Amino acid sequence: MNYTAKEIAESTQSELIGNANLCVKNIAFDSRTIYSTTDTAFIAITTQKNSGEKYISSVIEKGIKIIIAEHKTDGFDDVTWIITENSVEFLQKLADHHIRQFPDLKTIGITGSNGKTIVKEWLYQCLWDEFKTVKSPKSFNSQIGLPLSLLQIKPDHEVGIFEVGISKPKEMGILANFFSPKVGILTHIGSAHIANFETENQLIDEKIKLFKDSEIIVFNGDNQLVCNTINELYSSKKLISFGLKNHNDLKIINDWKDRNTEIKISYFGDEFSFPANQRDEATLSNALAAIAVLKEFGIENSRIVGKLNNLKTVEMRLESVNGLRNNLIINDSYNLDLDSLKIAYQFINEYNKPNKVLVLTDFIEGENSDMLYLEVANLTNEQNFDKILLIGREISAHQNLFRSETNAFDSTGELIDSLQLNQIENSLILLKGARKFEIEKIKNILELQKHDTVLEVNLNAILHNLNVHKSLLKPETKMMAMVKAFSYGLGGYEIAEFLQYHHIDYLAVAYVDEGVDLRKNGIAVPIMVMNPEQNSYSTIIDYNLEPEIYSFRVLELFCEQLKIKGVSGEYPIHIKIETGMNRLGFKEDEMYDLIQKLKLENVKVKSLFSHLSTADDLAERDFVMQQINTFQRVTDQLISGLGYQPIRHILNSSGIVYYPDYQFDMVRIGIGMVGISYNPEVQRLLQSAVSFKTVISQISDVKKGESVGYSRRFIADEDTRIATIPVGYADGIPRLIGNKVGKVGINNQLVPIVGNICMDMMMLDIRDLNANEGDEVVIFNSNPTLEMFAEYCRTIPYEVLTSISRRVKRIYIKN
Repeated sequence: MNYTAKEIAESTQSELIGNANLCVKNIAFDSRTIYSTTDTAFIAITTQKNSGEKYISSVIEKGIKIIIAEHKTDGFDDVTWIITENSVEFLQKLADHHIRQFPDLKTIGITGSNGKTIVKEWLYQCLWDEFKTVKSPKSFNSQIGLPLSLLQIKPDHEVGIFEVGISKPKEMGILANFFSPKVGILTHIGSAHIANFETENQLIDEKIKLFKDSEIIVFNGDNQLVCNTINELYSSKKLISFGLKNHNDLKIINDWKDRNTEIKISYFGDEFSFPANQRDEATLSNALAAIAVLKEFGIENSRIVGKLNNLKTVEMRLESVNGLRNNLIINDSYNLDLDSLKIAYQFINEYNKPNKVLVLTDFIEGENSDMLYLEVANLTNEQNFDKILLIGREISAHQNLFRSETNAFDSTGELIDSLQLNQIENSLILLKGARKFEIEKIKNILELQKHDTVLEVNLNAILHNLNVHKSLLKPETKMMAMVKAFSYGLGGYEIAEFLQYHHIDYLAVAYVDEGVDLRKNGIAVPIMVMNPEQNSYSTIIDYNLEPEIYSFRVLELFCEQLKIKGVSGEYPIHIKIETGMNRLGFKEDEMYDLIQKLKLENVKVKSLFSHLSTADDLAERDFVMQQINTFQRVTDQLISGLGYQPIRHILNSSGIVYYPDYQFDMVRIGIGMVGISYNPEVQRLLQSAVSFKTVISQISDVKKGESVGYSRRFIADEDTRIATIPVGYADGIPRLIGNKVGKVGINNQLVPIVGNICMDMMMLDIRDLNANEGDEVVIFNSNPTLEMFAEYCRTIPYEVLTSISRRVKRIYIKN
């Protein structure tokens, strides 16, 4: 994209105020992730939930000179304004104008319920060395994401691969008006977003509107309804069905579950084979979709097999782990191109480490390209890294372009041998490299914990789950996130920092030391302490924490501490109301005395709240309503007596789902963030945010009659194979799930735990499984799920998560 402000205004029928000749090469829509202000315009997007116009002043402070908005903000007359009637439609109009400049571009549009991003990334891996190719960044596929993706098209691009996603009726028609792919791909149709459609047929009809002007349609034909609909509506186009069933045009013609043979496929009778280690249905279906496109692009079978052999797992994620010497390691060593570099630079803006270090390798694409490395250097220079470490001869030859302190090395090993990594402390270290440089070796050296057993926390899934719950609320309703108990075992400040970045209104911890840790790590969001012990009141005040007050004794002691410390002004507190749980809180008959006491003290009631004891049990609805009615009545009395309006909140995660009419001013979310709901319809919309994994340490052949583990609790009834994994009760695995009570997942199959669970190990019976030492083992995630694992443990997901030992390494993933 390279337009003047005037050209942009004219092409979108917008009003221009200011310098018509300013150049725009990038459009930013999130004030927090602006990685470059050079030739960048900020668009203030207005939605039902938020308005980007609130952040205009902050982006101008960062150096943005062009603002696209629905209204002009007074006081910024030195900025160029492009005023539009509708910010989202503006992006779509601009994308429409832009893509029309490239009529010869071979466009590929991918839609479906699942697999869009995988197919896009695999096609890119297969085509980038054949054609100059552009693709959607991350999962940019929405009413906003798709036009932003299209604006990346440059004159030298030959192929464009774009995801197209919808969640509601009528959305695809809007997208299809400005994006009509020449090749359309429909991946798997599943349950994602089905709740917003009356029938599966309505969902399919909406999805395939994208293909109205396509020349070729590639679709998953295993769904008969999809087959019938596409063949009926688009019979005049070239149709290619793929899938695991025999009626498809592109299909597998041998037993794909037999790992001793290669996958053999037929494409309209043309047969060839390729090896495949991962053989679940989703992976094979996605591979077939990619193969169909490669065939249509005229690529020979032998070259297709070569490309399939070189496909890398689509990680599309950035990992953050704690490092030695108080460093934070951001590992993005999975792929390297300009798009992923920009995404990484956006991502590190979410952290508040004072120092930043970059490790960056050669780009595989565009070797010997002076223009490429000039652009890389210009982007990097705007990030203000304290130190840059370059790896590779190509990028090292351009060392002089980088303004920060920069050292160059021919290889990753050379950097490691230099011992420069040992000199870095109190820093964020971004590892960004092409796979061939194996810079994950640097992560292994720098990380604090080096165990094979890890708890992976998907931050994007947490954000998705927050948004699912927010969709049930009024736009003005605030949200408090529960980060007590080490954020339900997921991590302390790491989760809080992410929530703060995404504008959570309040955080809640159980004890003061949890709140102090958050403050020490830069968390500025208001924090409520739910169990303020009396010896902690001084610390609460020192760290600007806000105590829950549940009795006159606590109120008097806290107010006495305020006086001792000479606090002036009204200190924020939260009043807990007892409504039926009979745990903590003021009772209804104490309200008159409470009002009188509060009026005399140097405090300000920030919120009034209570806790529902049975919100997840529909059989107890009458009791829930009794609690809510008591809360309404008591807080009305308190507000009247206080003469001002504190925030009121009573709903937890289950309450948000089942009782949204009683959201008051704020709600509290806890286990819902993790991806658990007791409402089946909401559960389908949530994403699992946590995965507990390890690897197989050793596989042993055990003969019939031999025993396994302490106390010989397992005796082999036949010759079998036993896998030992490095996780035990010291990691949070209860001993009660040994001896075939519990199961774990290997290669997406459940295998039983046998023998007694040890402190640091446990054993698995893998007699019917093709597994190897070093293979991944899933304690819980998708198979088994967290809920299933909790059932093995005869407990609830809360206890499972909070029982996971601190010695288990936490890895934070952002897709």
